[in-house]
Amino acid sequence: GPPSRREPPAGPGLELEVLRDTRNRTIRALCGQRSMPRSVWDLPAGQRRTLLRHLLVSDKYRFLYCYVPKVACSNWKRILKVLDGALESVDVQGKMDHKSDLVFLGDMKPEEISYRLKHYYKFLFVRNPMERLLSAYRNKFGEIKEYQQKYGVEIVRRYRKNGGNSAGDDVTFSEFLRYLLDEDVERMNEHWMPIYNLCQPCAVRYDFIGSYERLRDDADHVLERIQAPSFIRFPERQAWYKPVTAQTLHYYLCNTQRRLIKELLPKYILDFSLFAYPLPNITSEFCRQ
Repeated sequence: GPPSRREPPAGPGLELEVLRDTRNRTIRALCGQRSMPRSVWDLPAGQRRTLLRHLLVSDKYRFLYCYVPKVACSNWKRILKVLDGALESVDVQGKMDHKSDLVFLGDMKPEEISYRLKHYYKFLFVRNPMERLLSAYRNKFGEIKEYQQKYGVEIVRRYRKNGGNSAGDDVTFSEFLRYLLDEDVERMNEHWMPIYNLCQPCAVRYDFIGSYERLRDDADHVLERIQAPSFIRFPERQAWYKPVTAQTLHYYLCNTQRRLIKELLPKYILDFSLFAYPLPNITSEFCRQ
């Protein structure tokens, strides 16, 4: 018969390679510019502190994971705790304590930090910026009292006529976006701070950038790469979890003033461009569908 040539993978395999290649090239091109930080020590103190507070350390498995809120970070934190023996299974139910039993790079001395940055496997997971913002908005203002009181009340007071008597639980998506427009990126809450500022992909050379959109496969890849014991798998989504669907995103984007979204893009442009996400489609054609 004819020589059996291995067909190049069509579909996801190839698309994925193109995506990774695009990301790598974009990151190299952008990070190669003169003004960009070359290492963690090039960063201004405040930016360095933010980054080091988001790099989680496993000395046992020799990796660093930059956690990004609203991008499956609770599940990765669970995995770290299981790897370290602080939690017996990734499926242990209940609220996640985001601080206890975890080691942050920021807790270490400069030479310990440099050693790990140089020798450990480093990864992060990214997500479409608009989707991440919508997820943060729905979770924080829809469900979490503390955020309604700490941010919601202030947002409504600032952006709504006679909004002085709101409990902060009725912030609209537009009000949230107006608030983001006025916020200084480096002082934002971590749930809506751009991934670029949280993880500084120019100052840290990540070995792997996984995506929320391919969470299972990318997580498996990392688990294999760090040689995690085989009983550790990436947890299933919690049953109560309400994912942001394409429909929800369409609804919110199309019911928000276009001007707001356009003005907000520059703040998140590095997340879109570095991680190769298309800018949100807010054309009237798309919104009529």
